[in-house]
Amino acid sequence: MKYLCLVYLDQENWSACPDATCAEFAQQLAESGRLLAAEPLHPIHTATTVRVRNGQVSLYDGPFAETKEQLAGFYLVDATDLNDAIRIASAIPPAKYGSIEVRPVRELALDS
Repeated sequence: MKYLCLVYLDQENWSACPDATCAEFAQQLAESGRLLAAEPLHPIHTATTVRVRNGQVSLYDGPFAETKEQLAGFYLVDATDLNDAIRIASAIPPAKYGSIEVRPVRELALDS
């Protein structure tokens, strides 16, 4: 089953975990066949939020919500169950500086 591990960091710890450490962890996951995708994100000042209401598109600078921790990146993993995904998430290096949100990926329901 696919799980998305969302990495959240506050501004103070945004660069606390070196890229090389994250890349090494991702390589280990890839070699085990469990990594489907992983990417870091630029800081939130580069974000644009898009909303469509009543057919009108509105753009906002920054993320949708103001929070202390910001989405810093993600790991899309193949895990046997939630407990396995949590084990993987707890080993993600930035977990030492922020938090990792683990969410199952669902398939789109395509109505015929």
